[in-house]
Amino acid sequence: MRLLKTAFHPDISPIDTLPESEFVMIERHAARGIVIKGEDILLLYTQRYHDYSLPGGGIDEGEDEVAGLMRELQEETGARGIRNIKPFARYDEYRPWYKNDADIIHMISHCYVCEIDDELGDTAFESHEISNGMKPVWMNIHQAIAHNEDIIANSDKKGLSIDRETFLLKVIAQELITD
Repeated sequence: MRLLKTAFHPDISPIDTLPESEFVMIERHAARGIVIKGEDILLLYTQRYHDYSLPGGGIDEGEDEVAGLMRELQEETGARGIRNIKPFARYDEYRPWYKNDADIIHMISHCYVCEIDDELGDTAFESHEISNGMKPVWMNIHQAIAHNEDIIANSDKKGLSIDRETFLLKVIAQELITD
């Protein structure tokens, strides 16, 4: 899968990620779904951060990327009939980790294009996703990009993932949205 970008949070230097660094780093793999209908894309709106992101999340131990993608899409959007799954691209990022087991997380996001049935079923959000006010929405991709860019420029409550998500949405719009 092609690598689109390796991003470093402003508080992380590439030197901090070297093996001889004093920092403890963990690696986490995630699968993210790209579901498009015309110029609309299936996204998650998060009320806490007031942003839009691709559905997806961490791949469980022993789970392959496609199985993780299918599970995350079902849990977060209620997607059914997930099919025609094709690799799109990867996005790597290094950012601070706020748990006791490490200082830095190396997040590797594997993005896949797929199709789903028209009707969404019930979601199965985790407790933190519920408390953050997540909900699946169909959104015009250009409006989602403009919205996220406004949040990046003007909000003090933006989440850590908005830069990744906005970058990915721009690449998706450029490469996958046909006029």
